[in-house]
Amino acid sequence: MARVTVLYFASLRDAAGCDSESLDHDGDLATLYRILRARHGFALPIERVRVAMDGAFVGWGDPPRNGAEIAFIPPVSGG
Repeated sequence: MARVTVLYFASLRDAAGCDSESLDHDGDLATLYRILRARHGFALPIERVRVAMDGAFVGWGDPPRNGAEIAFIPPVSGG
């Protein structure tokens, strides 16, 4: 089981109602996103979100490392 800190940005932060949270997880990053999507009601499917661990983009099948900082990054529009 890994203790991780999850960071939320943009619409995910709005839906979660917080910038970050710490939790224990023992699956891959895709499973973690699905759990948090159900908990917080994220509108974005996993296919529209990027995931990073400790500042580097990683794959959804990667397991989180204990103490890792996980960032779920939605598409961003600018102008």
